[in-house]
Amino acid sequence: ERTIQYPELHQLPSLIKGNSIILDGEVIAFQDGVPSFYDVMRRDRRKNTVTINHLQTEIPITYMIFDLLYFNGKWLIETPLYRRQEMLMEIIQPTNEIQIVQSFRDCQSLYDAVIEQGLEGIVCKDLYSAYILGGKDERWLKKKKEQDLIAIVGGVTYNGALIRSIDLGVYNEKGELIYIGSAGSSKLTLKDWREVTEVTNQILQGASPFHNYSGLLKNHEWLSPILKVKVTFLEWTKDHTMRQPVI
Repeated sequence: ERTIQYPELHQLPSLIKGNSIILDGEVIAFQDGVPSFYDVMRRDRRKNTVTINHLQTEIPITYMIFDLLYFNGKWLIETPLYRRQEMLMEIIQPTNEIQIVQSFRDCQSLYDAVIEQGLEGIVCKDLYSAYILGGKDERWLKKKKEQDLIAIVGGVTYNGALIRSIDLGVYNEKGELIYIGSAGSSKLTLKDWREVTEVTNQILQGASPFHNYSGLLKNHEWLSPILKVKVTFLEWTKDHTMRQPVI
């Protein structure tokens, strides 16, 4: 329920040529022309109407609509995607705050343009695909831009006897280990995690090795900073941590 958080979208019913509708889309906030996950979360977490009214000016949002599931009492999930997109154009009048996502047939050129603009990537969709409720398959594929780095492991959080996530850092010019985020997602197998756990159990230490981070979580342990891992991630946040890191 996000009625309070986004008063700009209360105008949506007046922009629709119909009496009942279910849309699929995403609320975004721009920072220097690029969608900012950090800023939209600042809007999304607010519940005080006075604060929200103030943030409408500070963090304007746009609702990007990319699919139509239901219209005028009829489910459209089995209707081909290209037709659902055509219907969106027919029944919704876009505004500054409410936009319909454009589609392009040349995937590679679109991806190149997106990366040049510093965006995350693209979603490729089969134009004849149905809409899958509660799931996804190979007919919708994300092609993401990823960054990578080699990070130092400085701490671990356990789930029972195995590691659940690892705390990561890099050294600054002063030789201080700076915390850059924790990662639980990985391409490691269960066997890999068991082996990593065996190694980390031998290098536990009492104090945080990070210069800028000493917070403790439940079932958390600090490590001597001697292990390195390769991590891919989408972007740096304003807090200088990695967004969506994967080991």
